[in-house]
Amino acid sequence: MFNILVVDDEPLICKGLSSLLASSGLDIEHIYTAHSGFEALDCIRMEEIDLLVTDIQMGTMSGIELMQHAKLAKPWVQTIVISAHETFQYAQMAVRLGAKDYLIKPLNSEQFLDSVRNVLLKMNKPSPELETFMAGIGENFRLEEPLPEYSELLNLLLVNPDSVLTNEADLGKLDDLNLQGPFFSVIKIKAPLLNDLQEIKYNAQDKLLMRYATLNIAKELMDQEWNSIAFYSPEEEITVIIQWDEKSYEESSSGQLNRLDVLGRSLHFNIHKYLHLHAVIGISQILKGLSFMDVLNRQASKAILWNKEHNDHYVFYYGDFNWNNYTADPSVEELHTRSNLIVEKAKEYIDENYAQKGLTIHEVAKKNHVSPNYLSYLFKKNTGFNLWEYVIKLRMEESRELILNTDLRRYEIAERVGYESPEHFSKIFKKYYGISPSELKK
Repeated sequence: MFNILVVDDEPLICKGLSSLLASSGLDIEHIYTAHSGFEALDCIRMEEIDLLVTDIQMGTMSGIELMQHAKLAKPWVQTIVISAHETFQYAQMAVRLGAKDYLIKPLNSEQFLDSVRNVLLKMNKPSPELETFMAGIGENFRLEEPLPEYSELLNLLLVNPDSVLTNEADLGKLDDLNLQGPFFSVIKIKAPLLNDLQEIKYNAQDKLLMRYATLNIAKELMDQEWNSIAFYSPEEEITVIIQWDEKSYEESSSGQLNRLDVLGRSLHFNIHKYLHLHAVIGISQILKGLSFMDVLNRQASKAILWNKEHNDHYVFYYGDFNWNNYTADPSVEELHTRSNLIVEKAKEYIDENYAQKGLTIHEVAKKNHVSPNYLSYLFKKNTGFNLWEYVIKLRMEESRELILNTDLRRYEIAERVGYESPEHFSKIFKKYYGISPSELKK
């Protein structure tokens, strides 16, 4: 069964869509509602949301901004966007962020339910290509080498770009692939044949099939939003080269690393979902020019190695590890010290800013110069708290003190601890303590 979150700053629309969904006969367990982006984000962090249905124009956080933050929190949440405006720019941005549909108000009930039904039906199914592949595993399934005439060239480019870039024939093949950039990043996918930490005895054909399936999942995810090429590499790895032209990179240069982080987690999530393999993902930085492909390749490979130190974590970004601070690979003690320092600084920042409206994990991560994904992992590992659980803990403890020891009204307390809506504050408070603020006051 699925959980759906409906977000609109008009309560009547939330109520109407919720009623429509509740009587639809769809396989829905819970329908949550929120009247602002900040309320919705709290719900996404605290509940298991499968589908987000959001208005695009809402107060201080737009539907587009909500989608961006939701992707960072849980990349697998699917989205349907609703809008009062048939604006191409909004629709384009929504689709770029992975929206499954863009519906115009006033909504047609059947069209809306059809859209929701289509998203839910596809949610637990792999792509048609992957379904065909999985169905053929027990038969004589014919594997075709992806990019057979180019794989050798691409792998050479990753090791010795100068030899490729000085060869006219090779440059012509790169033109065929439209590998122009000029900005590039490299992602490595290594999928050890492990299931629930137990090695399964796969034969050689099985290994080829699983590798082929992993590549297909990667290609499907890439084709949705990225200009990329995926191919086989040595050591049973799959490599993805991602590229941006000047315009697309400049549109959101500061957000590209967050998008790569989201992509890495989506890759791991979907490979585990469909193949039950814990793929390890290594992500390089972004550099300009094909001449740096060997650098990017080494970065992605080095990032993957960190799984040996953090074997319960699977997505690693090279830039998280401050390599420039070490003359050699850091020792276990240095790693431990560095991890503790990141968490301590994050806690200090949260302790000082937890009452700030619109505080996000992205903001805390940016202050620590690490990705949100890695910070969330370290914070939970070192403190036992999910990072956002820690923010809520501080907010709830402060609000409890204010309720018991002051005459401040509910809206004033909500304001002081970082909530823009007294109703939303009360909902979080009751979920945390089991009683409402007014009940506690009595």
